[in-house]
Amino acid sequence: MNRIFASAEEALDGLLHDGMMLSVGGFGLCGIPERLIDAVLASGVTQLTCVSNNAGIDGVGLGKLLRSGQVRKMISSYVGENKEFARQYLDGSLEVEFCPQGTLAERCRAGGAGIPAFFTRTGVGTLVADGKEHREFDGDVFIMERGIRADLALIKGWKADEAGNLIFRKTARNFNQVMATAAPLCVAEVEEIVPVGTLDPDAIHLPGIYVKRLICGAPYDKKIEFRTVRTVEA
Repeated sequence: MNRIFASAEEALDGLLHDGMMLSVGGFGLCGIPERLIDAVLASGVTQLTCVSNNAGIDGVGLGKLLRSGQVRKMISSYVGENKEFARQYLDGSLEVEFCPQGTLAERCRAGGAGIPAFFTRTGVGTLVADGKEHREFDGDVFIMERGIRADLALIKGWKADEAGNLIFRKTARNFNQVMATAAPLCVAEVEEIVPVGTLDPDAIHLPGIYVKRLICGAPYDKKIEFRTVRTVEA
């Protein structure tokens, strides 16, 4: 089966529809599937639910889909760098489900492992626990969290072989791996595609069985979320 497509638009052809849930990899601006997000933007699909650690920044990453009004709901753990996100949340146009970071990662991992729910102490006694089942284990109170199963996963890796076996690089591994398994279909973009047999089998982070479609999105510009600079004294 040929998994390699010439462009993000071709890779997503026939997979997008209004109202779907997307699990999207990335940590800050590190490891976000930029080309695939741009293709979703160009497709015009709306009423999306996006599961992602964060929502990018204004005009970058998922921030583009927020700006275009294509996102109905965000399930995220950190959103502090996106003013458009804050504006839509405060005016009620964007539904937000805040989730502790570790819990979000485990919800996606559980969804990929076929685990419908699990119990955690994280969030007990806070707003996170409102409306959730509480249960006591060995004298401690836990809350139940549901596993996440999206319609489509969009991720970014460093290298992949032609069979879709994939390696992440450093921080970009955060969330991309669990987001890939949290949906029945995963489309990945990478910086380089190499022949089968090139990658060390022990170095593979995501087996190709999870990656249904693949593109090479290079070259990329490394973006910085915010700059902190010092004033040069005269």
